[in-house]
Amino acid sequence: MQQLLEKQRAYFLTGATLPVSGRVQALKCLRSVIYANQNAIYEALKSDLGKSDTESYMCEVGMTLSEINFMIKHIKRYAKDKRVKTPTAQYIAKSYVKSSPYGCVLVMSPWNYPFMLSLEPLVDAVAAGNTVILKPSAYSPATSELLARIVKEAFPPELATTVLGGRAENSALLDMPFDKIFFTGSVAVGKEVMRHASERLIPVTLELGGKSPCIVDKSANIPIAAKRIVFGKFLNCGQTCVAPDYVYVHSSVKDKLLSCIKDEIKKQYGQHPLDNPDYGKIISPKHFKRVAGLIDKSKVYCGGEIREDELRIAPTVMTDVTRTDAVMCEEIFGPVLPVMTYENISDVISDVNAHPHPLALYIFADKQTARLVTTRCQFGGGCINDTIIHLATSAMGFGGVGESGMGAYHGKAGFDCFTHKKSIVDKADWVDMPVRYQPYTKFKSKLVNFFMK
Repeated sequence: MQQLLEKQRAYFLTGATLPVSGRVQALKCLRSVIYANQNAIYEALKSDLGKSDTESYMCEVGMTLSEINFMIKHIKRYAKDKRVKTPTAQYIAKSYVKSSPYGCVLVMSPWNYPFMLSLEPLVDAVAAGNTVILKPSAYSPATSELLARIVKEAFPPELATTVLGGRAENSALLDMPFDKIFFTGSVAVGKEVMRHASERLIPVTLELGGKSPCIVDKSANIPIAAKRIVFGKFLNCGQTCVAPDYVYVHSSVKDKLLSCIKDEIKKQYGQHPLDNPDYGKIISPKHFKRVAGLIDKSKVYCGGEIREDELRIAPTVMTDVTRTDAVMCEEIFGPVLPVMTYENISDVISDVNAHPHPLALYIFADKQTARLVTTRCQFGGGCINDTIIHLATSAMGFGGVGESGMGAYHGKAGFDCFTHKKSIVDKADWVDMPVRYQPYTKFKSKLVNFFMK
């Protein structure tokens, strides 16, 4: 691994990654390799997570291709020097900001969307002119091995390469002198990444998680809310960092919402979801036991069925839940949806803000209530009258705040994530204003005051 980094650093220092044309060509090559391996990608995601081909394209392959196409289209504009206004006191000069790649980047990706969450930050890093070492998760071995092959086919190793393995490899990589670290995963591991990075003062971007609330007000369109909550919560068996972690519903519409959610689960997943071949599985026995252990059978409204040998848990809704229940004491990351009630929206705002800032927040309500909640609550990003779709665009940055992460990526935010902005003043040398030089006089002081107002 050390040799890989040294080879990449030597390559970066030649300036080979700086021409925009080369970056575009590298991304086009990656796009071609993805197209050529689409069926293999679907098979790997099916093996690791039980995903259907449609879900794999919609949530992984398609979004990755969208990011590549967006970058190819906009990279030239993003990489250009940006002229800014020069103060009168700097006469005669021009000022501009130069986008400069950090250098050698480490991208550490998770298992829940192992293809997209590996390649999207890699795409942004390459677009910005960096070299990349990608470390995918050991929990998704089929996809990780395929990623290694795709990266090898698309890039020379001095530009981008993959390191496979588990904790030992993670630890070794974190002790190496990268110029930037991009990590997606749990809060606990994110803290460890930041601790290692702090020893070398390496800048980090952390995409973490948290308990993302979904608020359903009495003014909401309940059938639509139920349909979109079921989609967002049980997609990928709830193993989505921005899935609605719990529902906060106004007491007056609680029963209607629960009934509609139950109906929607049947419509979207069938009478027996565990027999649905397009309904996935929990990633590992360890995670299965943890999620299953959060289900309080006395509070199950619907679902609750499990098949341990298949690592599958049916879409489950729990009602009459309080903050003291086990399911509310950690991020669920599985197909279990706790439902709490409220009477006053101000109480919801206070409760959400009293806990670690979530990665996402969703609210189904009229415009006035939605504006109040999205203004007053602290969270990474979210939706009004929908769930999770805010991350499916390259036109907006995606990231957390507080314990749910720091920094953002996607589109221009992704380019900026892997870019250092150099502020430069280009001063003329054929004229020199004597005002700033000693000895100082009253006349010089008046001029300084005049020009710097």
